[in-house]
Amino acid sequence: MKYSAAENASRPAPDDVLAEIAGYVLDYNIESDEAFQTARCCLMDTLGCGLLALKYPACTKLLGPVVPGTTVPNGARAPGTSFVLDPVTAAFNIGTLVRWLDFNDTWLAAEWGHPSDNLGAILAVADYSTRNAEREMRSFTMRDILTAMIKAHEIQGILALENSFNRVGLDHVLLVRIASTAVATQLLGGTREQIINAVSNAWLDGGALRTYRHAPNTGSRKSWAAGDATARAVQHALMAVKGEMGYPSALSAPKWGFSDVLFRGQPIKLARPFGSYVMENVLFKISFPAEFHAQTAVEAAIKLYQNYFSEHGCVEDQPQQTQATGSAAAGLHHSRAPLKTLDQIERVEMHTHESALRIIDKTGPLHNPADRDHCLQYMTAIGLIFGALTADHYENATAADPRIDALRAKMVVREDPRYTREYLEPDKRAIANAVQIFFLDSSATEKVEVEYPVGHRRRRAEGIPLLVKKFQANAETCYPPERVAKILALFEDVKRLEQMAVDEFVETFLP
Repeated sequence: MKYSAAENASRPAPDDVLAEIAGYVLDYNIESDEAFQTARCCLMDTLGCGLLALKYPACTKLLGPVVPGTTVPNGARAPGTSFVLDPVTAAFNIGTLVRWLDFNDTWLAAEWGHPSDNLGAILAVADYSTRNAEREMRSFTMRDILTAMIKAHEIQGILALENSFNRVGLDHVLLVRIASTAVATQLLGGTREQIINAVSNAWLDGGALRTYRHAPNTGSRKSWAAGDATARAVQHALMAVKGEMGYPSALSAPKWGFSDVLFRGQPIKLARPFGSYVMENVLFKISFPAEFHAQTAVEAAIKLYQNYFSEHGCVEDQPQQTQATGSAAAGLHHSRAPLKTLDQIERVEMHTHESALRIIDKTGPLHNPADRDHCLQYMTAIGLIFGALTADHYENATAADPRIDALRAKMVVREDPRYTREYLEPDKRAIANAVQIFFLDSSATEKVEVEYPVGHRRRRAEGIPLLVKKFQANAETCYPPERVAKILALFEDVKRLEQMAVDEFVETFLP
């Protein structure tokens, strides 16, 4: 007779990663002025992205309460809408708005992601709690929101440094759920044990598959997946503070833990201690609503458009190429090349990095806006044809232009090993692309190389004024200019902003 070995039922100590996350959100004091300054810019930009998304019915049809017409007493609000919601649904609404157009911030490492997605959970919980402070809930100021943003960015970004969930087919919104769960539980007054319990449950949820981000299945779920993650995070937080149990070896349990089941047996690693590194180094999408690995390719394409295809020449308010790259683009503004036409193009050569090849290198038909904003060739073609790239360029009306697919068919995309290497180097974190056009008459343009997009930390001084203009343009799709000016004045008054109650701040964004 054979006997199976009984499993040891002794409850282990919490996994180190769970304990580190709980200790960080409870005890770490953010002292970096740069982190808070960047967080204020990030808050402004993230809300602006959400306001712009209200233009698109494909987004707004998903918003509101689960049961139409429901109003929650003292409920949380989704900026730009009139809905009054429970905090779980509010997190979904806010998270979906800010992510819809792929225009909010970005973090690129072994795993990719958009740390400002966490604002869905943070703002929903803090707003709801502040509106219900008389019921023994906590009241928050905007300084608390900025602190929570810095910590959520840090948790998501540090977990992303050396843990590549995409290589096992899992979507990066897993990290949004982890980070949002941690900070939401802390905002709700959770103890160390309750935070560990909540975060362990967030890991036990596993991860959404990346299927909806890749051909041939690319679709709009990629625009609401982060909202879904923040809503689930708030649910975990609310359950934890009511005493719901956790699972201390959720990551490391042999056979049944996250690592063995979903991560090929690899442990979850923390590449560096938690601090404020991620917020300080986060990437802003300033120029284009495009998947971040393509930002520099579009910038290069627009430079070529200005120099070879536009009758008006270089556009003065665009970033100067020499600020973005090295000698390859030097002298680009010194002389004007003879005008060319698109039908004179023989081929377009693009050099990029390995992550871009894996995510956005696509040929063949593109079926919807979500497909198009994750296609390197489509985005570059738009830049070469129109000299700009906006969210409207992904819609069917523009996509029907036959010049786009004709130009895509002439594109050759190759990896540059240096770009791939410097993409992961901590002191660089470049996101380089280069574009060069060859014409039928055997002439060619210069190879325009852009290593750092305007939203990179290395280009902060150049980028922040453009980020303010981006917010102004986005907000003016919802509000008159004089109201937008008042909101901008609030962001410029640091003391007033940080001391403002969260519910009062949210009210400034209601219709």
